[in-house]
This record gives sequence, C-alpha cells and structure tokens, in this order.
Amino acid sequence: MSTNRNAARMKPLAIAFSSLLLAGCASFSSDGGLDTVSAFTRERTGQAVQRDSSAEDTAASASAVKQFLTQPLTPDAAVRIALANNKGLQAAFAELGIAEANLVQAGRLRNPGFSFGRIRGGDNIDIDRSILFDFVGLLTLPLRTGIESRRFEQAKLQAAAQAVQLATDTRKAYFNAVGAQQALHYAGQVTTAAEASAELAQRMSRVGNWSRLDQAREQAFYADATTQLARARHNAVAAREQLTRLLGLWGSALDYAIPERLPELPERLTDANDIEAQAMRQRLDVQIARQGASATASALGLTRATGFINVLELGYANKSQTGEPRQNGYEIELALPVFDWGTARRARAEAIYMQSLQRTADTAIRARSEVREAYSAYRTRHDIARHYLDEVVPLRKRISDEVLLRYNGMLASVFELLTDSRAQVSSVNAAIEAQRDFWIAETNLQAAINGNGSGGGSTEIRGQAVAEAQPQH
Repeated sequence: MSTNRNAARMKPLAIAFSSLLLAGCASFSSDGGLDTVSAFTRERTGQAVQRDSSAEDTAASASAVKQFLTQPLTPDAAVRIALANNKGLQAAFAELGIAEANLVQAGRLRNPGFSFGRIRGGDNIDIDRSILFDFVGLLTLPLRTGIESRRFEQAKLQAAAQAVQLATDTRKAYFNAVGAQQALHYAGQVTTAAEASAELAQRMSRVGNWSRLDQAREQAFYADATTQLARARHNAVAAREQLTRLLGLWGSALDYAIPERLPELPERLTDANDIEAQAMRQRLDVQIARQGASATASALGLTRATGFINVLELGYANKSQTGEPRQNGYEIELALPVFDWGTARRARAEAIYMQSLQRTADTAIRARSEVREAYSAYRTRHDIARHYLDEVVPLRKRISDEVLLRYNGMLASVFELLTDSRAQVSSVNAAIEAQRDFWIAETNLQAAINGNGSGGGSTEIRGQAVAEAQPQH
C-alpha cells in the first residue's frame, strides 16, 4: 500500500517534469512543414512545391519558369509553372507558419507572475513578495501540444489541398485554352473559305450566272462565319488569360506558346475498380475532415480536464517586517467553481465534436458520390469524343463530298451546298469541344480521386453539340 501511495504522489510530479521537458523542446522545424506538403502534392500531381522564402529562391523559380516557357506548354509543364509561380499559392503557404507558431506557443508555459506589496504603519514596514506559476497549464501542456500538433498536420493537408486544386484548375484551363485556340484556327479557315465563296458568288451574280438569291445566301454564310470568328477570337483570348492568371505570368512571359491541337484521345482508359476506396485513402478533403475530428476530440478532452478547475496557480511567497524574522511559505490561487461549474463549456465542446463527426461522414459520402459521377462523365465524354472523331466527322465529310459532286453536276442547289457546309462546320466544332471536354473530365476524375473533387457541381452532359450538328433550314 505504501508503494502505491508513493507512486500516486509521484505521478503529478512525473507529468510536471514531462511537461517541462516538452516546454524546453518546443521549437520551429527547419522546413516549416513544407516537405510534407510537397510530398502530398507530388504523390497526387507528380510535381513538387516550394516556397520562395528568399530572393535566391525567387530567382531560381523565375529561371525555371523561363526555361519551361521556351517550348510550347504541355499539361505537366503548365502545372509545374503554376505550382512554382502562382503567388496566391505562395501566400497560402503562410498559413503553415501560423499553425507552426501556434504549435510552438502551445508547447511553452505561461510566464510566471510576480507580485510585490509594501505597507507602512508608523515605524513598521511590511513587504510581501510572491511568484506564481500556472500549475494547470503545466499539467495540461502535453494535451494542448497534441491539439496544436494535429492542427499543424491539418494545416499541411490544407496547403497540399490548395496546391492540388491549383494543379487541377491549371490543367482544365490549359485544355480550355488549347481547345479555344484550335476552334479559332478552324473558324479562321471557315471564314477564309466563306469569303472566297462570297466573292465568287458576287462575280457570278454580276455576270448573270447566279441568281441574286444564291448570291445573298453565300453572303449570309460569310457574314455568319465572320461572326463566329469574332466569338472564337474572344473565347481564345479569355481562355488564354484564365490560364495566364493561374500560371502567374506577366510582362514578356505573356508570349508563351501552347499547342495548336488538343492531345489525342488515349487508347486505354482508367479502370473503375477500387476508385471509391482510392478516394477514401487519397482525397485530401477527407483526410482534412478526419484530422479536424481528431483535433476536436483532443480539445474535448482538454475541456473535460479543465472544466472544473481552469485556474490553479502555485508559487513561492515570503514576507518581511521591520524588527521581525523573515517569513517564507507558498501561495495558491484557485478559481472557485461557485457560479460556473464548466457544464456549458463541456456541452459546447461536445456539440462541436459531434458536428465535426457528422461533417466527416458527410465529406466521405460526398466523396464517394463525386468519384462515381466523375467516372461516369469520364467514360461518357470519351465515348462521345471517340464517336465524333470516328463516326460523325468522317460521315459529314463523305456527305459534303457527295453534295459537292452533285452541285458540280448541277444536281444540287447552292442552298443544299450551304446547308451542308454549316452542318460540317458544326460537327467539326462539336468534335473539338468533345475532345476538350474529355480531357477536362479526365482532370475532374483525378481530382475526385486524389484531390478535393471536381468542385464544379453536377457534371450533366447536355446535347448542345448534337443540336448544333443538325442541318439548319
């Protein structure tokens, strides 16, 4: 029994000693948590991140970006430039420093308090001195350090999530820009051909070989093509500027080049097996929610531990009086739980904990749903794009060749020729859009598995392209 009592007495002292040891070890890390963020990002995007913390780092990043811009951008090169050059991401990394500072602060004890009192009555002088130390803070230091440590880990996940989201947005902007440029190039070709046809029709009409109606139809087709060219030109500028903002480029770097055509469709597609389980393991928003719930559980434990007593200060005190020997002792300051028994704080902490649990479950359910939807969009977009490239566009070309033969043989009218030309233009534009949409759907699928989801809401596939491909009468 005596041994057990001694062990019980030694336990607070052991906790206090451990807390002092932790307080002495609280310091900043050499990388500020960025190595973990870089590992998370590389695992999901294939690219690392870095923080420009000095002029040398900024110069090295600028040199690397300049080297990438000497060649037409690839999707991976665009992502690499964005991760190295986007200032918004660099600003987001500052949150890591805040979280680490909170962790270091949590590992340090409150400064001791010192009080001094001097009372004089006649020839007598009383002097009281005391030093108070936050004993509750010492006992709960490991718990508070654990909470802030989990929050620091959560901050790393959030920083990685922003980097992965930037990579996703950059890839989508890249495919939008390339698709818009390809559409602009085709619109230019159509306009040139329409201009030549309109000029020929005008000359034929002038010499009486064409009717005024046929000449007006050719002129209207040219006018429509000119309008489409203007729209395509603006869309290309807007898509390129969106990409430029994500890349963080300005000045002379704005002259970067992008490919003239979208990448070819892949021969093999991603398998659907185990994608939900992958999302549960890989998705950063799910991991952030789990970390948040864990940190909230620790905070709940701290609230329960300090709910009854949250102020307990111990300290050394002495008193000296004129003509009397010096008196030494100790002083205790304890907040009496007369009005506040801590029930409200405990109830609030429990409610916050239940809220974090429900949010974690909601995040996991949404993640599973989003990855299923993203995969459906991915396969459907591929099937549509492949159908346009293999079926619709060749079929339209064959029809156009037949109509042109009939027109040359005076078996088809100008009206039929123009209608077919519009249908062919629409089918080619729809094929470009379908190819672009596939690559965006592929990016959304990777984001649904490895990042934070597509973030674009429902991926409903509309039938606009099919409607545009129909002949106009």
